[in-house]
Amino acid sequence: MFRSFLLLLIALFTFQIVTAQKLSTKSKKAQDLYMKAENAYVQGDRTSAVTYLQQAIKKDKNFKEAYLLMADIYFGRQEFKKEIEMLSKAIEIDSTYFLSAYYNLGVANFYLGNREETIFWMEKYKDKTKGKRGRLDADRWIEQAEFADEAVKNPVDFEPVNLGPAINSDYDEYWPSITADESSMVFTVLVPRDTARFKREKLPKTSQFFGEDFFMSIKHDGEWTKRNPVYSLNTDGNEGAQCLSADGNWMFFTACGKNGSMGSCDIYFSYKTQDGWSKPVNPGPPLNTAYWESQPSFSSDGKTLYFASNRPGGKGMKDLWKATIIGFREGNVPMFSNVKNLGDHINTSGDENSPFIHPDNKTLYFSSDGWPGMGSMDLFITRRDNNGKWGLPENLGYPINTVHDEIGLVLNAKGTNAYFSSDGLPSKTKGKDIYVFKMPEKLRPDPVTYVKGKVFDKETGEELEAEFVLKNIETDRTVVSAVSDAYSGSFLVCLPVGHSYALSVQKPGYLFYSGSFDVKDAKDVDNPQQLNVYLSPLKPGEKIVLKNIFFATDSFRLKKESYAELNTIVDMLKKNPELKIEIGGHTDNVGSREYNITLSENRARSVYDYLINNGIDAKRLTYKGYGFSEPMADNDTEKGRAKNRRTEMKVLP
Repeated sequence: MFRSFLLLLIALFTFQIVTAQKLSTKSKKAQDLYMKAENAYVQGDRTSAVTYLQQAIKKDKNFKEAYLLMADIYFGRQEFKKEIEMLSKAIEIDSTYFLSAYYNLGVANFYLGNREETIFWMEKYKDKTKGKRGRLDADRWIEQAEFADEAVKNPVDFEPVNLGPAINSDYDEYWPSITADESSMVFTVLVPRDTARFKREKLPKTSQFFGEDFFMSIKHDGEWTKRNPVYSLNTDGNEGAQCLSADGNWMFFTACGKNGSMGSCDIYFSYKTQDGWSKPVNPGPPLNTAYWESQPSFSSDGKTLYFASNRPGGKGMKDLWKATIIGFREGNVPMFSNVKNLGDHINTSGDENSPFIHPDNKTLYFSSDGWPGMGSMDLFITRRDNNGKWGLPENLGYPINTVHDEIGLVLNAKGTNAYFSSDGLPSKTKGKDIYVFKMPEKLRPDPVTYVKGKVFDKETGEELEAEFVLKNIETDRTVVSAVSDAYSGSFLVCLPVGHSYALSVQKPGYLFYSGSFDVKDAKDVDNPQQLNVYLSPLKPGEKIVLKNIFFATDSFRLKKESYAELNTIVDMLKKNPELKIEIGGHTDNVGSREYNITLSENRARSVYDYLINNGIDAKRLTYKGYGFSEPMADNDTEKGRAKNRRTEMKVLP
């Protein structure tokens, strides 16, 4: 909607240039002053243009083109009261000369909060114009004015807190991105190329005078520490609009005009190393094209990248898209496929941008000027159902959204804290600042907690890079598949509320790790897991407890919740064709020795049979029932007995 207004302004300007030799005034001096104003306008010198136009009007107070061009300039400066004054004067002189003046009066009043006036002038414009497109645009502004009026009458809770001098400065800070545990933040800063000149004068925010760089801050004892430049990524060019993976080990960001780029702006990839961030790499097609790709958001399951693009095949000008990771090429660079438009439940004929997919992997926040809102770009929320269909977007409401552009919103895993940037809030600095606020409950995503830890070699203590897979125990569906950090072994896995999960950590040459977590209700979100994983080398005698093998009470029938773990064992055996294992069954001491030997052997046999039925050669497998002869804990307590009821896997010679 805002875009259509700009098109009308361009039409106005073009009209004035074309008709410059047929100006309404007969004053030669007024005409000369107008031509000087036009030249200054074209060269970007709006101040001189206004001066010439004011002088021209003194020569002829009915010089309608001068009023219209001044209105155009005042709109560009966001001086809407002066714009209204100029447009009103032009209409007073000749009400039929430029009908789009009525439309522009409606828009200017909207940005001043005069929504009844907006509706009045848009209705007048509709009465006078015959253009179908113009009438449609007017209807959209009327719809927007009615929405905004209702939103202002029913405000949402909104108390933004400035993140303070550790993060913000007199420069523009924007586009925050955070890890799921809210421990690290990377953001973009518009840095002046000449700091001394920046302090002396107000510089236009163009690439001639400014460059975009990344800065990072770590949260310590609940406070953000003083920011530092990300030297390994910053260049003389512009880097911005970045996102972090949930664990903070990967970054996708936008760069424009870089060597090797495919279009005007492309999405680049970097990962954390011991020496900082790796050299950025362009993942290439089909993620990037000859068109504009920007503003990535990476899903916490490690599979999907959401982004904005103006590539062909969209619904409007800039649309939201997604691409799926299908593998990795040399240098751990992700390869993408299956690029899809998010569809007309999200995208409109206008602009959609700044997607943020929450770690629940079903709630998407984004900005749009195509859905009814407060003006310009507003923030919206949409949720995906179990069939993968996005619901209709909901405006986040007033005063989160204003007549200004709202973009670049991100949330923590719990969904309670939202981070964004603004230059329209009270601040001690001169530029855009980053703020945090409590997201109103009805606008929150599903809460998510996380498991955070490191992977070690059990014998040497060496930190390991390993693959970790998180599965929903009830469905055997993979929720997350990713890799721990290459130099520190650290990982972070998000756990949406309402499910039980099986975690396996695997590395070639090692027995996998088996763990499980219950995240059944919201209170579990406040108890994130801290976990150190020790992997045992694949050598005879090494064994692990299979914590996600489940049987019914006093039964050897495998529960379906066991399939996630069993399939992990199958996968490991197929990747290590020389490996031979024993499946051992163990019980507590309730019941006779003979009963428990038989039960444990039957349970071990059930696992053995499952592996054979899924393609593992029986010559590589044995099974044995140990009964309660090898307890891990005291059988005098229920907790101890639960530990003793287990299935183990042991490496054989």
